[in-house]
Amino acid sequence: MADILIIEDEESILMALEDDLTIEGYSVETATDGQTGLSAASKKRFDLLILDIMLPIINGFDVCKKLRASGVTTPIIMLTARGHEVDRVLGLELGADDYVTKPFSPRELLARIKAILRRVNQTRQAEDLISFGAVEVDFRKYEIKKSGKSVYLTSLEFSLLKFLIDNSDRALSRNDILDGVWGNDVHVFDRTVDTHIGHLRKKIEDNPDKPLHILSVRGLGYRFSRQ
Repeated sequence: MADILIIEDEESILMALEDDLTIEGYSVETATDGQTGLSAASKKRFDLLILDIMLPIINGFDVCKKLRASGVTTPIIMLTARGHEVDRVLGLELGADDYVTKPFSPRELLARIKAILRRVNQTRQAEDLISFGAVEVDFRKYEIKKSGKSVYLTSLEFSLLKFLIDNSDRALSRNDILDGVWGNDVHVFDRTVDTHIGHLRKKIEDNPDKPLHILSVRGLGYRFSRQ
């Protein structure tokens, strides 16, 4: 049974989400402001956070930023009433794994939740110990080191890196990556792939502008090289 924390100040949405997820068999806790939610997510290890952007006291962007800065890797789905791309991109850049725009379909949100939890479970069950360049990845321990120093990756970044590694030297389209990492039952944009690829490059490449491992394939997508 997965533990899910919902941080949402709109009572109708909060109650509906809590009821739907409880019926699905999830253990659910709730918070109605950013400060309370941040405290709860920092003290207990949840399997997933559902985080609204427009929250009292501390907004969702700052909650996400503070959690990632403190080393919390719990997957985060952000909820936003805004349709502007800049908000979606900012959420991803701060470390969110996915986003849903209000009003949303409960079925769509549930599909995204299941896809993320399935991806995290697959990554945690992996038994590969892989190295390339100065980077060592231990999927059993859910750890990555570069030149002997620990590198922080979100759960989605771990899953993305593993997918790239599993398909080493194969040219992957953005759709290939979306289906392999996010799942074909979840709708996200090509820009999402580019954003997370950029995050990975900054963390594992010596020079993100001239990557040696996560390579761009013009007109298609990306290719991973261990050399």
